[in-house]
Formats: sequence, C-alpha cells, structure tokens
Amino acid sequence: MVEYALILALIALIVIIALITTGNQLLNVYSNITATMCSYHVGC
Repeated sequence: MVEYALILALIALIVIIALITTGNQLLNVYSNITATMCSYHVGC
C-alpha cells in the first residue's frame, strides 16, 4: 500500500511541475483561440 502512495505522489509531483512549466504557454494558446473566435464573432 505504501508503494502505491509513493507512486501516486510521484505522478502528482510530475503533473504539477509540468503544469507550472507550461502554464504560460497554455494561457497564451487559450488567449489566441479566444481572440480568433472573437474576431469572427463566434462565442463572444
């Protein structure tokens, strides 16, 4: 049972680090998508 908890903690740590490092890039992609949709008057 302890081994599963350690594996789960390691996976969670990897996911958190990945989100921190790519967070700004994902925000830029989202901003570009919303700006493009607004320029075509879709979903604004």
